[in-house]
Order: sequence, then C-alpha cells, then structure tokens
Amino acid sequence: MNDTALQYVLAAVVVLPLLGAVGALLPPPPGLRGRDPDQAVLRHGVTVSGAVLILAVVLAVGFDHDHPETMQASTDLNWIPALRIHLHLGIDGISLPLLVLTALLTFLCALYSYFHLPAGGSAKAFVALLLLLEAGTLATFAVLDLMLFFLAFEMVLIPMYFLIARWGGGDRERSALRFIVYTLLGSVIMLLGLLLIGVKAGTFDMVALATDNGSHLSHSTQLIAVLAIGTGLAIKAPMWPLHSWLPDAHTAAPTVGSVLLAGVLLKMGTYGLVRIVLPDTPGGMQTFAPYLAAFAVVGIVYGSLACLALARQGNGGDLKRLIAYSSVGHMGFVLLGIASMNPTGVNGALFANIAHGLITGLLFFLVGAVKDRYGTSDLDQLAGGTGAALYGRAPRLGGLLAFAAVASLGLPGLAGFWGEMLAMFGAFEPGPGLSRPAYLTFTAVAAFGTLLTAGYLLTVVRRVCMGDRDTAELRPALADVKAYELAAWTPLAALTVLAGLWPAALLGLTDPAVRSLLGGH
Repeated sequence: MNDTALQYVLAAVVVLPLLGAVGALLPPPPGLRGRDPDQAVLRHGVTVSGAVLILAVVLAVGFDHDHPETMQASTDLNWIPALRIHLHLGIDGISLPLLVLTALLTFLCALYSYFHLPAGGSAKAFVALLLLLEAGTLATFAVLDLMLFFLAFEMVLIPMYFLIARWGGGDRERSALRFIVYTLLGSVIMLLGLLLIGVKAGTFDMVALATDNGSHLSHSTQLIAVLAIGTGLAIKAPMWPLHSWLPDAHTAAPTVGSVLLAGVLLKMGTYGLVRIVLPDTPGGMQTFAPYLAAFAVVGIVYGSLACLALARQGNGGDLKRLIAYSSVGHMGFVLLGIASMNPTGVNGALFANIAHGLITGLLFFLVGAVKDRYGTSDLDQLAGGTGAALYGRAPRLGGLLAFAAVASLGLPGLAGFWGEMLAMFGAFEPGPGLSRPAYLTFTAVAAFGTLLTAGYLLTVVRRVCMGDRDTAELRPALADVKAYELAAWTPLAALTVLAGLWPAALLGLTDPAVRSLLGGH
C-alpha cells in the first residue's frame, strides 16, 4: 500500500472514534433501533470500534516492515502558525503495536459491554465516553507534535474519570477524583517541560527534535525538561512512589474501565518517555536514569510485597486491587528497561508494554467475571477456608485465570517472559556513561522481584482455582465461560501465546526504530 493511502487510513483511525462518540449521542435511525435504544447504541459502539480495529490491521499490513525506523503514513499540516503547532501524524515500529493494541482492547471492551453493560449511567453516555477515550489514546500514539501530544494525553482523563465515577463500584467518586487530581497535576508539570523544549529548540516537531538529539538544548535545560516531563509521565506509568492513585482507581472502576486503564492508559506514560525524553534530552536523561532505575526496582519489589500481603489468608485482600498492585511491579520492569538507555533494555520495555496490555487486560476481564459470579472480589470471601475451587465449579474460567496468572509471572513461552528478561539484560549492560555496578544491583533486585511475583500469583491460583473437592460439591454451581466472554477473551490469550513463541514479530518492528531514536536519526 502506498504512503498516501496509509495517510488516509491513519487519519481515519484517529478521527473515526471521535465521530463515533458524537454519533452515539444522536438518536438512532428508525431502522437501526433494535429491541430498545440501549441495544442500538451498544451495537453502534461495537461497529465503530470494530471498524477502527479493521483500519488498524490494514495499517499494520500496509506498513513497510523493511523500514520500521522510518515515519510512515505521515501527514504534516500547518495548524497554528503563530505557535508553530502542526497537525503532524505518523507511525513507526514503536507506535504501531500500541496503536493496534488500543484498537483491539477497545473493540473487545465494546463487545463485552454489549452483552454485559455495567450498572450506572445511560448506555449512550457509556459508549460515547468509551469511543472518546479510544480517540484520545490513539491520537497519543499517532501525533508527532509536542502540543498535540499533550492535548491527546489530556483528552483521555475526562472519559476515564466519568467511567469510574458513574459506572464504578465501591468508593468510586473519591477514587475517580483522586485519579484526575493526580494525573492533572502531573500534566501541568509535563506541559511546562514540553514548552521549555519547544521554545528552546525552536520547534515542537517530535521528529525534528529526535533527529536533533538534544544538540540545541543546554544541559541545564535538558535537566529541567526531563524532571518536568518525566514527573508527569511517571505518574501515568505509574512509577513508585507516584502510584497511589492506581489501586483505588482499579478497584472502583468497572471491568472494561480496568481493562483499558491497565492495558492502554498506563502505556501512554512509558511511550512518552521513549518517544520524547530519550531522544530529545539524552544528556538530562543520562543524569536521571540511575534514579529512574532505582525507583523502578523499588516499585517491582514494593508491588510484589503488597500483592503478597493482599493474597495472604485473613488479610481481606481484594483481587482487583491485587492485580492493580501487580501493574506497579510489571511497569517497574518497563521503566528499568527505559532507564538502561540501550537498545536491548528499551526493546524489552516496549515488548513488556504490549505483553502487560494483553495479559493484564485478560486478568481484569477474568477477575470481573469472578466478581460477577461470586458477588465479591474479596479473596477471603471467595476462597473461604478451603479455597474457591474454581477448577471444580467453572473449569474453563478457572483454567483461563490460571493461564493468565502464569503468563503474568513470566513463564517462558508466553509474552510476559521476553519483556522482563530483555529489560534485565539491558540493565546488566547499561548504556554509555551509566554506572555498571549500580545497574548490576538494580538487576539483582529486579530478579528477586520475579520470585516474589511468582509467589503471589501462585498463591492466588491456589486460593481461587483450587480447593476442597467435597466442599466445592456442596456449593451451588457457577456459570462457566459464556460465548460472548469467550469471544472477548480468546484474542488476548491467543496473542499472549503468539508473542511468547514468536517474539521476533514484535522485536523486528521495535528494534530498528529504537536504534534510530537512540542514535539521533
């Protein structure tokens, strides 16, 4: 496919969800109303997000896989000349996988919601917010102008706030408020850093800035920019100790909100570090990289210890909260790979991003299904004294939960293994100018974190999936995996296996692009 056609496809991928969000608020045509208005608008959400997924796949097929380091499907229009802001879109081997992941997860969430709409506000508002969230996320991964990146980055906050506050459970309003306060505060700080780079370098164009590789920015300017931008992105990532909004948001969010928050929104922070901070301010990043690595490995251990505490019998741990804390640990590996500042580590970080989106998205779908069937996600209530015996009561659901858990702990042959391994390999041989003894220590701590991760995930499998057979037979039967659930979960499970067995498919895209970014090309 020629580049002109790809330009139109990429523009459609970004714009179609926005138009779909507006369309969801309009009355449905008489012939498309179905049994009731709610069904019509939910079908609209599935149709629009499905069309976006098809376009994203077309984009991936038409992409020139021989030159993934080159920006393709580029559109560059002068939008606000006085401020030097351009409508600049494009994709390379770094952004393309995240674009496809976003389209896939949004479609699966829309499909799941068609059959299982969470209680709360109207279906119209729900679908409009879901599509608006998709539009902002896709734009974040497609734009190549710093100001457009900021606008797209901010665009996702409002829909996610309302998805938690209106359709969530528990202490949803406080959790939603905490989410938006944290992220807005970080965004204000990030904006100052982006403006500093744009003003000092004379351009907001991300391709030009990456090519320049910080040569027109003084070391002090780079330090300030990395501190400001990095803080805003680290909150979204989330990096310890700026993570405290995440467990509350996940616990309160509806199932599809948790899937998109973990599977897509967290990736926006780490993507910004790779796309903006690494190539635009390499000198400042080199100064702060050891501190980022230190925070990353503390997050790995802290997240695992928090999960172990929640998984222990008698502590009243919430299963959704446990998976949320596991994200702090898994994203720690992503941050460690970025902090290594070498191709191996950064490739590992990007692979771990995709793997986390697939596996944790599947985990939140499964935990939501367990909560629907048992009426709670409290581990002590689920497991009782002898275990929840999910293998005996709903064997397919129990098998899928065990599969997602072992994928999350990094079992070789599944997607979770490669990202964490490459991130640690990158830290073992960090980039030039970084202290190898310090990074060897970070690698050792991260390796210890993998053991803790295995400990809490196997504990969850034992308590939720296993149990006393005789006791299980006395309990009422549970509905096993339903057809619509199988349709929503199977692609994630299949891609987890495929990425684990064929990592070159993803690394072949990211590696040339990463080497180009780090080399200033």
